[in-house]
Amino acid sequence: MPDPLSDVPVAHWPLFGLRLHCDDVHLRPVREHDLPLLTELQPHDYEHDPSAPAVPGEELAEHRRRLVYQGYWRSLGTWSPASWCLDFAVEHDGTIVGVQSLEAADFLDLRTVDSGSWLVESARGRGIGIAMRTAVLALAFDHLGALAAVTSARSDNAASLGVSRHVGYRDNGVSLNQSGRGLVELAHMRLTAEEWRASGAGGRVTVSGVDPCRRWFGLSSAH
Repeated sequence: MPDPLSDVPVAHWPLFGLRLHCDDVHLRPVREHDLPLLTELQPHDYEHDPSAPAVPGEELAEHRRRLVYQGYWRSLGTWSPASWCLDFAVEHDGTIVGVQSLEAADFLDLRTVDSGSWLVESARGRGIGIAMRTAVLALAFDHLGALAAVTSARSDNAASLGVSRHVGYRDNGVSLNQSGRGLVELAHMRLTAEEWRASGAGGRVTVSGVDPCRRWFGLSSAH
């Protein structure tokens, strides 16, 4: 049976036409037909929202698969120029190796974006994580007019925090969060537009397909 969303014209949902390229890493929006693969690829250490309720009798693997589908549908179904979440499939050597998200709440007022991501284990430690984060930051700062980017990770997640520091984020405090297995400490980080531009990292990124999407982010043809 054909995937109904694979035939949605980009003119009707222009976000599907976005393409980001950083070095040899390529990002495109996740589509419906990607979901079965993503449910299998998601690494065991990727943490979903611990507050997401489980279906009675549901095993952990089923729960994690369901949340991938629901997260995708929720992002599409609740999109607004003020608050949105865009998930990108990350491709390297022609293969999907992870997902990089870019999201915002009250974007038109706060001009602040957040991000999240995961990579398959075989793709880690090769600079792919840095490239995919750099790509979405270029979209946010250089094309959407963001003023700041924030991110959070468990204090013991050295890999994620290392990517953030490499890209230029600065420490921005800590907090406690319920993980589903007890309290964990989250480290928060922040990057400003001025710091981003001073780094010159945007020169590594090519972004296409933005112009038809500007209205979807509440922007005029020139932000």
